[in-house]
Amino acid sequence: MRLNTRVEGIEPDRGEVLLAHGERLSYDALVIGTGAEASLPDIPGTAQDGVFTLKNLRDGINIKEYIKRNRCRRALIVGAGFIAMEMSEALRNLDLETAIVYRGELPVKKWDPVFSGVVLEELTKNGVSFIARKSPVAVERDSQGLRLLTDEGKFEADIIIFALGVKPDTGLASEAGLATGKSGAIKVDSSQHTSREEIFAVGDCCESYHRVSRKWTHIPLGDMANKQGRVAGRNIAGYSLVFPGVVGAQSFKVFNLEVAMTGLDEKGAEASGYSPAGTIIWGSPVAASMNRGEKLGLKLIADRVSGTLLGAQAVGQSGAVSRVNILSACLWSGMGLDEIGYMDFAYSPPFSGAWDMIHTAAQVLEKKL
Repeated sequence: MRLNTRVEGIEPDRGEVLLAHGERLSYDALVIGTGAEASLPDIPGTAQDGVFTLKNLRDGINIKEYIKRNRCRRALIVGAGFIAMEMSEALRNLDLETAIVYRGELPVKKWDPVFSGVVLEELTKNGVSFIARKSPVAVERDSQGLRLLTDEGKFEADIIIFALGVKPDTGLASEAGLATGKSGAIKVDSSQHTSREEIFAVGDCCESYHRVSRKWTHIPLGDMANKQGRVAGRNIAGYSLVFPGVVGAQSFKVFNLEVAMTGLDEKGAEASGYSPAGTIIWGSPVAASMNRGEKLGLKLIADRVSGTLLGAQAVGQSGAVSRVNILSACLWSGMGLDEIGYMDFAYSPPFSGAWDMIHTAAQVLEKKL
């Protein structure tokens, strides 16, 4: 185990890794798990003290220490994806005046605009300002603190966090001549081999096979990285194993809202050669007799030709993640709406109605096809 040790290069023809200070390590098998890098816009001022990205534990500790040390009261988050949503809650819990600056119209653009609107309502209800249609052009500092300059106005802050997603860290792999896929991540097969048989790649730096789109793609999530790591380790040890792919299941929490999705949206389905149709229904995550005002929104997307489920999204105070987990299993198995509409669930009024919202949504959508 070599901690705090930088790898300067990989020399595949010699079977060696070059470390900092000139030391070399030889290998029979090599695993690249370099992860992903937080994205920063190419604008002036992002290297200043008080400007952060959030990718790992050290970043989180640095942010907390900076807030405490500088007694920050005003925070700006640039971006409106997962990290932005989770950071807005964390900052409000520290009683910081928090605003999100985003170039688009609504947060979490992967979700249907109806559901993105629900997320926006939750942000507003909890004191987070959402500043839409603004793109950052520079960060400045003066005696009063930081200032984010955008194409339409400027915004003052004590701390600025850029939450603009991540990109795969493929520097070492590319320099070693390993192939990258169309997504920009390291190209691998189902056993996590790269373009060189003895070199493996796992996690956020490499591609995964999407079982619904039938394409290799880049979806940087921790659960996938764990599974790919195990697959690579098994194969190196001589126990053959393949990574069966992903369906793109993902979720996050923002204040009192669960937000989840799996599979493809309409745009992604069309790009994959399907003829998609979708429906949104609203209902209760529990039996109506036990409902205390909770609402759950559920969207299903299916192929018009075959009736096969292609994707699902959900948002609500409860029940969103559990429904999407079920529908992920349906996607994994290639199930159609006719089967999903009559699946056998563990019914009990505290958890759902006798006809769960999944049943109802599947039957509603099937009538539309």
